[in-house]
Amino acid sequence: MSQNPHDLAALLGSRICHDLINPLGAIGNGVELLRMTLPASPELDLIADSVAHAQARIRMFRIAFGTVREEQRISGREIGSILEGLGKGGKLRFAWSLPIEVSRQEAKLLLLLVQCCENAMPWGGVLSIAHEGVEWQLSGQASRLKIDPALWDGLPQGEPPANPSPAEVHFALVPQMLSDTGRQLTMQLEDELLQLSF
Repeated sequence: MSQNPHDLAALLGSRICHDLINPLGAIGNGVELLRMTLPASPELDLIADSVAHAQARIRMFRIAFGTVREEQRISGREIGSILEGLGKGGKLRFAWSLPIEVSRQEAKLLLLLVQCCENAMPWGGVLSIAHEGVEWQLSGQASRLKIDPALWDGLPQGEPPANPSPAEVHFALVPQMLSDTGRQLTMQLEDELLQLSF
């Protein structure tokens, strides 16, 4: 029986992230030991923030690009922890108000859209995430945004971009996740503000 290419790609994503999480955890533990034995320094702080950022990004990739079953759930605290780690050592800051628990499918769609927002905010800013009732809202504010119409224009209609680069692959996955979750994406894109809801 042939395997769906999307399923194989998700299995590959899960495998890569699984194999990287443990070594990154060990590096993080080593940095914590160094912080307990060495005097505080900007260099050690930079290493600690970089490790925390890398750990958060791998955890995000595991959810966003990995396999997911319809019945799986994830805690809002876990998503918040990922966002907190992403904000360390980077230009983009995060604010969030999350429910106690959400479906892993919704979390997958959310984190794919977070990566889309990151693409649009390369110079930094604040990305706020809220969950009200059944609706998710993402609001990004920055001194300037970088919006590529080829990546964004088709998303509300469930159309992936034609030729995304590896750094833009999340845009290609959003339409399938919108379909899988039965969600509709609405967007408002301005010079200094982007607002998404689903």
